[in-house]
Amino acid sequence: MKSAAIDVVGIGNAIVDVIAHAEEPFLAAQGFAKGSMNLIDSARAESLYAEMGPAIESSGGSAGNTMAGIASLGGAGAYIGKVRDDQLGAVFRHDITAIGVQFDTPAATTGPTTARCLIMVTPDGQRTMGTYLGACVELGPDDIDESLIAAAQVTYLEGYLFDPPQA
Repeated sequence: MKSAAIDVVGIGNAIVDVIAHAEEPFLAAQGFAKGSMNLIDSARAESLYAEMGPAIESSGGSAGNTMAGIASLGGAGAYIGKVRDDQLGAVFRHDITAIGVQFDTPAATTGPTTARCLIMVTPDGQRTMGTYLGACVELGPDDIDESLIAAAQVTYLEGYLFDPPQA
């Protein structure tokens, strides 16, 4: 989609943050060190989510959060990232566009589910994370909108994009 002037286009891992309160014994039972970030697989993400308390879901990820911040400050931002056509993909798309960020990358219809970061917050405010990368690592050359990048004053890439072996 051809865009009007864009201040910044961000390219990153489209992740939904799922935030819930947790006590330290819950973290220990999960095998997580308090304050750590742990990469987990799909099955572990599903089982952990089922055991967490009530949660709040919102779009996240380094570049996604940066674009949301730019839009909140009145800048024109756009985002390129990969989600799946599932519930969390819809949450990501809704939240990032509702704050004013252009997000036109088509959702995947097959493959891994939308990435999520399951964030458990202890009473002292410490965050412990279990992150399932899912669909976001499927972002590929066909997803990059060159006209969107050409319309932007700045292109912002998050470093996490370079973690997967195929990067």
